[in-house]
Amino acid sequence: MIRRSARPLTRSHLDPFGRPAKSRHVTTEFGGPGGAANYFDDLYRESDDPWNLRKGWYEKRKRALTLALLPHQHYRNAFEPGCANGELTVELASRCGALLSVDLHERAVQLTRERVAGVAHVRVEQRTVPRDWPQEAGLFNLIVISEFAYYLDATELRALAACISTSLTPDGTLLACHWRRPFMEARASADTAHALFDACCGLARLTRHVDDDIRIDVWSRDARSVAQREGLVCSA
Repeated sequence: MIRRSARPLTRSHLDPFGRPAKSRHVTTEFGGPGGAANYFDDLYRESDDPWNLRKGWYEKRKRALTLALLPHQHYRNAFEPGCANGELTVELASRCGALLSVDLHERAVQLTRERVAGVAHVRVEQRTVPRDWPQEAGLFNLIVISEFAYYLDATELRALAACISTSLTPDGTLLACHWRRPFMEARASADTAHALFDACCGLARLTRHVDDDIRIDVWSRDARSVAQREGLVCSA
């Protein structure tokens, strides 16, 4: 799918917080002719890791938080739209019996396939979400919406929430993770997107991590805590 603005290749192009200086190297208008596809062509033309997902401590920490906040140790069937170059995909694969990862951009799909080569239970496809939601894949008990919901307008966000609501198993988990600081290409803030998921997906929020940079929320149809699920405390 689509992700936040590129992290340029030198420190001189980073903002004061070490994040990408938005759109410094992007020549295609995000909402103009060609839209998101051309926008991401520009990003991947410069680098196979335009957000420094592989080595950046911010990104490593974010993945660690994402994995730690999942209430189940293992998931039967998971869906990850917006997989980019597959850094999170690799780590999710170790927690899933089956994982479908998708991205809008052909180069991202190619890179992710290279990262998970030989991992038989991971499929990587080129799709535009929510338009090309994988209805044929059945129900998921984990959906990870990471770093792309803020590129969707209000209508697309509601469509995404509807797809999530109808595609989760009774014990399913939704995790949403997004950069909180404003940038030019965002159509919605992280807080707005997460509030819509909270209101429209019909799920109970299990946990939340919020700091100045990032917001991660986890919801489930099963409102019990991890300790309750393991029988360490009695359910209310």
